[in-house]
Amino acid sequence: MELAVFTKFYDSPPVCREEVLRYAGVRECTSELDGLVDECILLASGRTAFKVCYCELLVSVCGDEVAMGCIKVTSKSLAKNLVGCDRAVIFAATVGIELDRLVARYSSVSPAKALILQAVGAERIECLCDTFNAEIAKERKTRPRFSPGYGDFPLEAQREIFALLDCPRRIGLTLNDSLLMSPTKSVTAVIGISAK
Repeated sequence: MELAVFTKFYDSPPVCREEVLRYAGVRECTSELDGLVDECILLASGRTAFKVCYCELLVSVCGDEVAMGCIKVTSKSLAKNLVGCDRAVIFAATVGIELDRLVARYSSVSPAKALILQAVGAERIECLCDTFNAEIAKERKTRPRFSPGYGDFPLEAQREIFALLDCPRRIGLTLNDSLLMSPTKSVTAVIGISAK
């Protein structure tokens, strides 16, 4: 039986300025910085594409061994996150390549603008993941999402996730030999679904 993989597209919700400032590492916002944040949010406006591909798999946890369909990993952290779950949603999300292009354009001419644009991108991808996660949590009891690279969940699991979801074809998300994703403002993760 062929695995069902789904693709979803979302409208871009309003940007949370406080989160942008937090991702930029700003503790106190001056009027000059406030103006720069406004400018960067405007620059990024309309340049994101909220895309997610995902599937749902049976989960088996035995000690530190986790099996999710064809994905099998040894991870104490992931096992702890998934204890009591019988299923998991595996997903990949991206906000597209345009923000990467903006950051590259401004990195040599205005490092401050590039930094704020990076922060806007971080806020956008987290917002997308939160939106997708909340949608699943409406109908079922879920665990916090858990990404390769968290704790001892091996980053190498990215390869299996990409193969499983066919990310390049479905949402234009690629993975290089160093396990870096392009576009950079992208996430792969597991959302455990509790059996009870």
